[in-house]
Amino acid sequence: MSRADGAPGPTAPDRDLAAGTVTVRVPATSANLGPGYDSFGLALDRWDEVRGSLQDGVQVTVEGVGTGQLPLDGRHLVVRAVAAAWTAAGRQLPGLRLHGVNRIPHGGGQGSSAAAIVSGLLLGRALLPDPSVLSDQRLLELGTAMEGHPDNVAPALSGGLTLAFTARDGRPRAVHGAVHPAVRAVLFTASTGSSTHHTRSLLPAVVPHADAAANAATAALLWHALTAEPALLFEATVDRLHQAYRAPEMPASAALLLTLRDAGVPAVLSGAGPSVLVLTDRPVPSELLRHNGFTVDPVPISALGGVVTAG
Repeated sequence: MSRADGAPGPTAPDRDLAAGTVTVRVPATSANLGPGYDSFGLALDRWDEVRGSLQDGVQVTVEGVGTGQLPLDGRHLVVRAVAAAWTAAGRQLPGLRLHGVNRIPHGGGQGSSAAAIVSGLLLGRALLPDPSVLSDQRLLELGTAMEGHPDNVAPALSGGLTLAFTARDGRPRAVHGAVHPAVRAVLFTASTGSSTHHTRSLLPAVVPHADAAANAATAALLWHALTAEPALLFEATVDRLHQAYRAPEMPASAALLLTLRDAGVPAVLSGAGPSVLVLTDRPVPSELLRHNGFTVDPVPISALGGVVTAG
């Protein structure tokens, strides 16, 4: 994916990668960031890794998150994404040997499905005889079609802060912003997961005009706060479109959000939850870093998206 600042997208593989083994690393992502519903995304320094090579038949092994739960055949999401890349290039995937090391929680609002999809698309492109047939923009389109929305796919591909949108031609696009160096992220990872499909079903089809107008203003302010003026992050992370509607399904997360924001901490649901993300330019009081049911970690913002290497 092209970046608005001219920086490169995913690391381009060497031309000889298709003949051997390819390793792909893709970061966790947090979408929405409060008011930027279905558009804002941020790459975080927590990585899933896959290693793959072509062979006859499909062989999948997994370690880390999801071990013993994920399918180990062609139904695996990474394998499906590899196959989608080959199909888009006009080829049929002959078979795949795949090993995954998963560190991103599943169902936690940290972009695990987008990471799997982007991993597969990057791996599939690298294994093609001619990887140049699939542009970064084409991978964004394929990933969005598989994920259903581009807000996690865009930062997983390009890193940093992204704003995804649908262009006039109906295709997803994304622009990239450089996060202010003072901004720090803290993840409150929930011990239980949730289904994004289910939590999306909780949202109303129609919202009050006042809420939509308020979110439009706050989303614009959030981009400014993240890139230029972090002191505005608390005001910029107010949401009126989705978090309150999801709260009944994740009461612990809702209570944590209330506690943090009552203390003046800029906190939002990470994606669809139930994890909670703090974006701030100042230390979080130590007494707020201990909550039952959540693991708390400072997680650096990643300027890199998916990285492809040989071997």
